[in-house]
Amino acid sequence: MLRVRCFRGGSRGAEAAHYIGSRLGRVFTGWVQRSFQSTQAATASQNNCAADDNKATSPVPKDCPVCSYNEWDPLEEVIVGRAENACVPPFSVEVKANTYEKYWGFYQKYGGQSFPKDHLKKAIAEIEEMCNILKKEGVIVKRPDPIDWSVKYKTPDFESTGMYAAMPRDILLVVGNEIIEAPMAWRARFFEYRAYRQLIKDYFNCGAKWTTAPKPTMADELYDQDYPIHSVEDRHKLAAQGKFVTTEFEPCFDAADFIRAGRDIFVQRSQVTNYMGIEWMRRHLAPDYRVHIISFKDPNPMHIDATFNIIGPGLVLSNPDRPCHQIELFKKAGWTVICPPVPLIPDDHPLWMSSKWLSMNVLMLDEKRVMVDANETSIQKMFENLGISTIKVNIRHANSLGGGFHCWTCDIRRRGTLQSYFD
Repeated sequence: MLRVRCFRGGSRGAEAAHYIGSRLGRVFTGWVQRSFQSTQAATASQNNCAADDNKATSPVPKDCPVCSYNEWDPLEEVIVGRAENACVPPFSVEVKANTYEKYWGFYQKYGGQSFPKDHLKKAIAEIEEMCNILKKEGVIVKRPDPIDWSVKYKTPDFESTGMYAAMPRDILLVVGNEIIEAPMAWRARFFEYRAYRQLIKDYFNCGAKWTTAPKPTMADELYDQDYPIHSVEDRHKLAAQGKFVTTEFEPCFDAADFIRAGRDIFVQRSQVTNYMGIEWMRRHLAPDYRVHIISFKDPNPMHIDATFNIIGPGLVLSNPDRPCHQIELFKKAGWTVICPPVPLIPDDHPLWMSSKWLSMNVLMLDEKRVMVDANETSIQKMFENLGISTIKVNIRHANSLGGGFHCWTCDIRRRGTLQSYFD
C-alpha cells in the first residue's frame, strides 16, 4: 500500500513513485513505453536551497531568485502575462484541432488580426488588477515585454503571424532553479519566447539555470494535415484511439501539459505535446525527477491544469467531465481527489481557446490561500470547506484569451524545498 507523505532523505518514496510511473507506462507502446518504464528511482537526498555535498544535484544558490518545486509552496515571485497587442492566430490545422467548431468562423475571419479591441482593453485592465492584488499579498510580479504580434514572419517551412505573451505557463516550466523554455506546437507561437528573453537573461545572470528545449521546425510533417475533425464525437473517438493532430516527426510540447509535485512531474500526451517531447523532458530531468504520463477522457486534450490541478501535498482537483484513467493509482497512494463543482460562467461568454473549466485553473499562493475567479461562488465554497481562504479576482474577459489564473502566471520562486510526496 502506498501512502503520501513528505520525507527527508531515503529512497522509499522515490521507489514508490517509480512504481506508479511504471504502472502508468504500461498503457503505451513502442519506444515510449520502454523509455518510460526504464526510469530509475532517484536515490539522491532532498534537494534544497542550501549547499549539500552529499546531493546528486547541484544546490540552488542561496541568492538565486528562481526556486520552485511544486504548485503550492508559499509564492514569492511570479511572472504574469500580457494581453497587450494580442492577435488571433491564423486558422491552421493545429489551431482547428484545439478550438471548438462554433469559433472556427471567428478564426477564419480574424486570423492574423487583433482580438476585439474593447474585449482586449477589459482583459488588460483585469490582469493589471490581478497584478496589484498579488503585490498586496506580498508577491513580486514580473511582466514580459510588449511586442507587436501582428508582424508576419517566415521560416523555410512556414509563415505566420504571432499571437501573444499572455500565458507564461504555456512556454515556461520552472523545475528547481532551472527555467525550461518549451518549444511549443503552434506556428503562431514560434517566436513567443522573445517576450520573455530579457526576464530570463536577468534570472540567468542571478544564478538560475536556463534551458531551451529543441526548437521544432514546425514543418508540415509535424501535423496530420488531414486530421478528421467534424464534431465533438470525432474528437472523442480520435482521443480514445490516441490520435492527435501533432505527429512524432520531432519533439514538441507546451509547458502547461506538465504539472509538478516535487520529484514527480505528471504530463499528458495532447494535441500540442507529443511523446518525443515527453521523452526529451524525461531524459533531461532524470534521475532527480520522474516524469509520469497520465491520460484523461478528454476530446480535446491541451494543457493539463484545467483537467488535473495539484493544489497541495496529496491533494488534487480532478475534472469530473474529463476523468483520469489512472486515478485509482493516486487514490491507492493516499491522495485526496476532489471533483470541483460545475463552472458558473454563462454560455454566451466567449471562450475562444478554452472551456468553462477554467474555474479550476486556480493559482495557489500557499497551501491555505488560493486565487480564484470572483464570479465562481461554487468553487469558492469548495475551497473554504477545505480550509483554504479565497482571494477573489475577476478575470472573466482575460479568460476569453485562453486561460485562468494558473495559465496567466508562471511561479518563479516558492519558499520550499525539493521533496518526494510518495511513500
